[in-house]
Amino acid sequence: MFTDDTIAAISTPLGEGGIGIVRLSGKDSITIVEKIFLSPKNKSLKNSISHRLLYGRIKDPAKGDEIDEVLVTVMRSPLTYTKEDVVEINCHGGMAPVIKTLQLVIKEGARLAEPGEFTRRAFINGRIDLSQAEAVLDLIRAKTDESRKIAIEQLQGGLSEKITALRGRFHWYRDGIQLMPTFHPSYLLRNESKKKEVWEDMKVVLKALGLEIPEGKK
Repeated sequence: MFTDDTIAAISTPLGEGGIGIVRLSGKDSITIVEKIFLSPKNKSLKNSISHRLLYGRIKDPAKGDEIDEVLVTVMRSPLTYTKEDVVEINCHGGMAPVIKTLQLVIKEGARLAEPGEFTRRAFINGRIDLSQAEAVLDLIRAKTDESRKIAIEQLQGGLSEKITALRGRFHWYRDGIQLMPTFHPSYLLRNESKKKEVWEDMKVVLKALGLEIPEGKK
């Protein structure tokens, strides 16, 4: 599922710094930035290789004013964060050039992104699952190395894999219970052992979700 419009936002903290990035995502991302980007070697963004930096300048088409000296990255669908065409404009990190660049891309047809909308598009388009979407915010807000490690594991699908594996084992155990009367007692002993394994796995997943079950409740 791809949305029809193109969104844009400043993806770096506002303030003074080395770099400020304006990011666009959507089918018209490349076309919009092409309208305000000038390459000294007349290179076209539409013809550029994906995931390669291009040097140039941002200019206001209406006034002809030069806004900033930039590096632009074109990332073509589906190998992007949102699985849509994505363009990132690397400006100098002052507030004025970054904000003006954002204003220009909006003027040329982009829509100001809502908070978290890039990640929402990644989720809608199947790039990440809900667990990974939550991990993005956890990683951004991580204050310690341990919380960073937990978030990056979840972002890479670690929690989703554990839940998927646990679901399979639950199904195995459920089917075994239904067939128990037809099996030899030795099978029942093995099944009881499997039950303990499933329970231990479930506790690991619940702990990753921030949930705890008292030891006496099984």
